[in-house]
Order: sequence, then C-alpha cells, then structure tokens
Amino acid sequence: MSAADFKRRQVSGRGIPVAGNDIDTDRIIPARFLKAVTFEGMGEHAFEDAKKQNPEHPFNQKVYQGATVLVVGQNFGCGSSREHAPQALMRWGIRAMIGGSFGEIFFGNCVMLGIPCLRASQEDIEWLQREIGRAPQTPVAVDVERQEVRFGDRVIKATVPDGPRNQLVGGTWDSTAVLLEAGAAIEATARKLPYVTGW
Repeated sequence: MSAADFKRRQVSGRGIPVAGNDIDTDRIIPARFLKAVTFEGMGEHAFEDAKKQNPEHPFNQKVYQGATVLVVGQNFGCGSSREHAPQALMRWGIRAMIGGSFGEIFFGNCVMLGIPCLRASQEDIEWLQREIGRAPQTPVAVDVERQEVRFGDRVIKATVPDGPRNQLVGGTWDSTAVLLEAGAAIEATARKLPYVTGW
C-alpha cells in the first residue's frame, strides 16, 4: 500500500447529529472500557451511558444506523486524552466529523486514524443538525480538499488546519504507512550506519 491508498479527500454518507457542547471523551466512551486490551468491539459502546440514560439518543435510533458523518457542537472530545474515543466512533462507523470545535488531543487522535474533523460556524452546525433530523437519508458530502460540506442544495464552509488537511488529502496521516513506503530508503540508510552494521 502507498500513501495514495490512504487519501481522505472526500467522505460522503448519511449524517448523525449529536446536540450539545463540551461532550467529553468520557461521555463518548466511558472509562470502564479503557481496560480493553484491543479496540475490537469498542464501537458498540460508543456513548454507552448516554444511550442508557436517553433512549432517544441518536446512537440508539434505527434511522441513524449506518451513518458515517457525525455532526456535533462546540468543544467536542474535550477532557481526557484517550484514543479510545475516536476509536469507538470509528468502529461504530464514523468516517468524518463536522463541529463547532474539537478538543485538541481528540482532534489529533482523529487525524492519526484518518478521520477528518472540520469546523463550521455555530449557525451552520445548528442548521445541518436540524436538516439531518428532518431528512436523515440525505447524504452529507464532506470535501476535505475544498473545505466545504454539501447537504442538499446548500454548501457550508468548513475548515481544517493546513497541516492536518495536507496529511489527510495527501494520505500521509498514517505514519506506519509512510514508514513502510520508505522501506528501501530506510534500509539503505541503515546499511551506512556503523552502529547498525558493525556488530
């Protein structure tokens, strides 16, 4: 595989709105699930406690099953720096997020998983959440390269910082893939190092 296989220029799919601000990583995946040795099966526990407390939670609703674009409020993913939160969302099926803002570490963890997180205005977020609720089968098209989101006839400006955007669009967000692609150059360099070959 090469970096081209990991490009995240555009993501399209049905949306799922989760209203509210300051939704922290403990609400996304409760701490008791951090004991897991692998991330396998973590998707079914996304918003576990919120789903139990609120039967109408979007992650409980059949109409949103299979959705891939999560639309959230301000400061989503704040709190503890646990990779489990974006892992749980990814394993539930989320491939892109649109929000007012994101917790900094959460945002970085999403980029490392190839999940674009785009920022939009509060007005546009509220409109998009409302319209997805009215027409949940309408696809949400997230264009990372152009930094815009399309829903029906409307185009929303949605930004992502240049560094992460370049990684996502160029397919270099996966550091392991980048290293593997440079395998021959790494081996050539290693052969020149006396502390590698001189033992």
